[in-house]
Amino acid sequence: MIKRIALFLLVVLMAGFTASAVAQQVTTVKGVCKDENGKPIAGATVQLDNLETGRKTTLKTDNRGQYFSLGATSGNYKISLIGADGSVIFFLNNAPLKPGTENIFDIDLAKQKAEAAKESGATAERFKEIEKAKKENEKIKNINVLLTQAIQQKKDKQYDQAVATLEQAAAQDQTHDVVYSSLADAYIQVKKFPEAETAYNKAIALAPASSKSLGSYHAGLSLALLQQGKTVSGMAECEKVGQLDPASAGQCFYNEGAILTNQGKADDANLAFDKAIAADPTRPDPYYQKGVNLLGKMTVGKDGKAIPAPGTAEAFNKYLELAPDGPNAQTAKDLLASIGAPVQTSFGAKKGSKK
Repeated sequence: MIKRIALFLLVVLMAGFTASAVAQQVTTVKGVCKDENGKPIAGATVQLDNLETGRKTTLKTDNRGQYFSLGATSGNYKISLIGADGSVIFFLNNAPLKPGTENIFDIDLAKQKAEAAKESGATAERFKEIEKAKKENEKIKNINVLLTQAIQQKKDKQYDQAVATLEQAAAQDQTHDVVYSSLADAYIQVKKFPEAETAYNKAIALAPASSKSLGSYHAGLSLALLQQGKTVSGMAECEKVGQLDPASAGQCFYNEGAILTNQGKADDANLAFDKAIAADPTRPDPYYQKGVNLLGKMTVGKDGKAIPAPGTAEAFNKYLELAPDGPNAQTAKDLLASIGAPVQTSFGAKKGSKK
């Protein structure tokens, strides 16, 4: 009976010894500590804090900055490098010490400083980006307020005030085409055509190549140029409108013809009216204006009778065909009568008129 009890106690003690041996597996930990200049840190303290058991182990670095321990137990550790004044210079958290292998944890302050600087630099750069975006959003908000104010001023025909408002917007923002196009339009209204030319050119330069507004910008530039007597350049801008926005080309060429007519350049004006007709044959006004300009080329024969320039009657009749009740319909009929030409409808019917 005594032998059986002794055997039982021996088994229990062996089991306890085995469990303790498993729980307390030792392992190797070592490393090299270097300062910010890459030199070994000699005589420093390396403290190993077992995060699971709370056990602390302290080691000293040698002249080469090395530390070493054969008796560290496995587990997760906080490895701290402690200076002579007791302050923690650097630490590694959750460093796993695994059994059956060499656990190497080098502490290189130069490398850590470089990584920290890189992270700090990235953070600083990101902060700058955020601040820049905030300022940009605030600027856009202010510009939108000014643009809205200028729109209302234009509606109220306060064009000088609109110019002042939009000049303020342009002073704050030199990057958006809509600011300069709005300013150019305001300059047109107050007859500041050189300024309008400059503003339209800036709008065109800033607008994306795919912008649907480019056609209207070139049309506005055409007006600004023609009002300054720059006929060739103005007509070239209308040609660009035809390429960018064919649907608006007719209006551009018509405006061009009207300006040239007012400047007494009837032949150039009629070339523009012909282009307006080619762009939009259903628009009546170019026909009427062309007919009026052709009246100025009327001659008188030896018999004293008026000889209208070729195409005069056709132009007025085409206007009447397209706009029989248009604002210039009666005038067109009277002018046809003055040159002894009949009024013709699109159905070929004729009405005699006085010669």
